[in-house]
Amino acid sequence: MALTDDVKQQIQQAYRDVLAGKDVRARYGQRLMIAEIARYMGEITDNDGQRTSPPAACVVEAGTGTGKTLAYLIAAIPVAKALGKTLVISTATVALQDQIVLKDLPDLRKHSKLDFSWTLAKGRGRYLCMSRLESRLHDEGHGDSDTMPLFLLDQPMDDEAASRITFEKMLATYGSREWDGDRDHWPEQIPDDIWRQVTTDHRQCTNRHCAYFDSCAFFDARKDLDDADVVVANHDLVLADLALGGGAILPEPENALFIFDEAHHLPDKALNHFAASVPLNSTRQWLKQLSQGLVKMQPWLPGGSQAAKAVEKISTSGRDLDIALGRVYEEIEQNTGWEFNDERRSAQWRYPDGELPEAVAELAAETRIVTAGLVRHLGTLVDELQSAFDERKDPELDRDTADSWYPVIGAFHSRAEEQLRLWAAWCESGPVIPQNDESAEAAPVVRKGPPPARWAVRQRWDHGEDITLFSSPVLADNLLYSRLWSRVYGAVLTSATLTALGRFDRLRSRAGLPEASRYLVVPSSFRYGEMATVEVPAMAAMPTDDGFAEALIKRLPDLWAGEKATLVLFTSRRQMQQVRDALAPDYPELILTQDDMAKNEVLRTHCSRVDEGRPSVLFGVASFAEGIDLPGKYLHHVVITRLPFSVPDDPIEASLAEWVTQRGGNPFMEITVPDASVKLVQAVGRLLRTEQDTGRVTILDRRIVARRYGQLLLDALPPFRRIIEH
Repeated sequence: MALTDDVKQQIQQAYRDVLAGKDVRARYGQRLMIAEIARYMGEITDNDGQRTSPPAACVVEAGTGTGKTLAYLIAAIPVAKALGKTLVISTATVALQDQIVLKDLPDLRKHSKLDFSWTLAKGRGRYLCMSRLESRLHDEGHGDSDTMPLFLLDQPMDDEAASRITFEKMLATYGSREWDGDRDHWPEQIPDDIWRQVTTDHRQCTNRHCAYFDSCAFFDARKDLDDADVVVANHDLVLADLALGGGAILPEPENALFIFDEAHHLPDKALNHFAASVPLNSTRQWLKQLSQGLVKMQPWLPGGSQAAKAVEKISTSGRDLDIALGRVYEEIEQNTGWEFNDERRSAQWRYPDGELPEAVAELAAETRIVTAGLVRHLGTLVDELQSAFDERKDPELDRDTADSWYPVIGAFHSRAEEQLRLWAAWCESGPVIPQNDESAEAAPVVRKGPPPARWAVRQRWDHGEDITLFSSPVLADNLLYSRLWSRVYGAVLTSATLTALGRFDRLRSRAGLPEASRYLVVPSSFRYGEMATVEVPAMAAMPTDDGFAEALIKRLPDLWAGEKATLVLFTSRRQMQQVRDALAPDYPELILTQDDMAKNEVLRTHCSRVDEGRPSVLFGVASFAEGIDLPGKYLHHVVITRLPFSVPDDPIEASLAEWVTQRGGNPFMEITVPDASVKLVQAVGRLLRTEQDTGRVTILDRRIVARRYGQLLLDALPPFRRIIEH
């Protein structure tokens, strides 16, 4: 029992101190949230540090203005310290991660008497690799150096001179400590194709054998991880750690209390994380690169050495795999009912119930065996190269050869492992959790669910075509239950949108939450009825009608007339651009779309226009319906053009709908409507960010009043004053 009188006293005193220090008043919802989290954590029972109470999560929906971050920090830090557990806070976005580390935690320590340490945890791919940077500058990216064949890792840049200037600037600012090597702290956006050349992953990194180990940005950021009381991570890193068995990067789930902020993202992130894909023709091109690399490597290996033998086996496996991939391509290209439409140069084919035709299944099984062989032999070569770093042994390879080739072979090994995941997923029967050796013992519970989604996409370009094969779990419930909820000491999930249509059922099933979990909706401090209206005007067309875009073009200018700051949300990029193209000539210097420049730049331009007293209208799609914060004068009117129903051709959604139908359910009411409700609540949530904000929401999709399900969507919105035209 961790919630002793002493711990309760610490929590209460910390809250009083913070309120006094920041000169703010207590919020009812915040106090409720603190009490709920502390009570939940205090009721966990254990024996010798291992949880003995049944798995359970604490789920708290708390709207904007609750002060969620402060609530969970004040409740959880004293309890975690009393238990001797690490508190891991996981967010969906880097922006919130940085806010917690740079603002919320320092604020709490400054204003309370709580004594705790914290650190930030990001994946290796967010940090500069000095070894890669140095070799980029040394080789100028052309791979003409014998000592660092990095040309095999990346294609040369189109604009070599521009990238070299960036690399030199990185070296200077990192060397002078002006920059910490974190991609997110670089003053400008770094394009992916440039960043890829100067970062690394765990397969390519030589760790303490690297000449730059003592000044490594990644290991420098990691050194506090074992000792910190609070670790601030993100959902992707947590999932990557769980995929490695848990405890590889972050503390083991058994020794940690997890808080998932923006928790509504977790199920989808888990699906993405455990999905797999293989582009067939691109993989055959990659095999040619592998073959070229092995030819260049051979002279550096002593004849008859284990490494030389491994290279021969890799060459044979590569040739076998190339033949197998050619056969798969031919079978799927010729015997699939591809339908290309006029606009798109791609066609998608989903295998109903995830069942592959017999011929495809047989070829997939053969390809899996060959790919597994390639992975095994590449692993042997990686081990041989790694042994050259150990001076206590008598390695067959010299250190310079290992230094040069380890990152290259590591990258090939990593790519081959990714391919094996797809072939393994295409050969599994029924919903099986992806396992690796480390996590096999830790995943005892597998609950029956829908079969995996399997599909293929065929794309055509001017100079060729490709077919990419995909596999994904349809629900993340098994994955999250077996790898996380059944193991973690304690877990709290919070967000402004965890219910759908006023219930937690959607989250419970998609996230696989344990039976004993507890749920709370924290009442908002906002006086919605006084602060805002939701309006449904008469419209000339329904969104399903051909004339809907024209109706929007006619209606929108009346809606933003007289407003200083308006956000118009679309569900389709194409429709957003069509409406913008029609209206922009008549309204110069008014409309900004989210595609005009980087997101932060769009928002900055919008705010500066408002500051100058000029009106501004923002056009955006899904990411602007959730991820933006425009308080006060920067947003007075949110216009929702269409209810956010998901795209019907999404193969994962289609597979889930198929499964629900087979079980006698109604996928539209069980999946589509609840999903739309969550998105709609998030979109409406852009309007009121503080207790002083006011404004209005206009919904131009008449289905919200004309269809039976519309009433459910309307009732799930905050209780704004309603104005509905008939």
